[in-house]
Amino acid sequence: MELIPADQAVFDWLLKGAPAPAGMPLVCEGGLAPDAVMPIVADMAACVRPHYSGASAWLAVADGEAVGLISYKAAPDEAGAIDIGYGIAPAREGRGLAIAAVAALAELARANGVAGLTAETSIDNRASQRVLERNGFERSGERYDDEDGALICWSLRLAQGERE
Repeated sequence: MELIPADQAVFDWLLKGAPAPAGMPLVCEGGLAPDAVMPIVADMAACVRPHYSGASAWLAVADGEAVGLISYKAAPDEAGAIDIGYGIAPAREGRGLAIAAVAALAELARANGVAGLTAETSIDNRASQRVLERNGFERSGERYDDEDGALICWSLRLAQGERE
């Protein structure tokens, strides 16, 4: 799994048909996410981007094609942990690609001194729960969100000391 930084130019390409930035892979058939989801991901990436000196969103690339997106969802919390979100193209689900993308992001975050990662899954989304479990995340609680319903909170400790 390769992670390619996704800046505003990448989202303009994915959303608006702008020319592909240099070196971009082909996107798998069917696109990376349903049409209604991509603008939400792009808006979130734009809001989070100012909190990081480097990338905060990435294309997940497998076998030379873009198969998903993974990103930081917020600024680091007071302990230096960063909340993440991820998705794999519907046409590529069920192949272990989300597991590989989260593992690649965890390694990247660890190399950059990030203290830990957090994530949330729906209590009904067993596939996403398995992605996190396979990457060493542990359940850290539950909460209710008015929009998303009951959620399981997850955490993964990466490093000790200061945040990135």
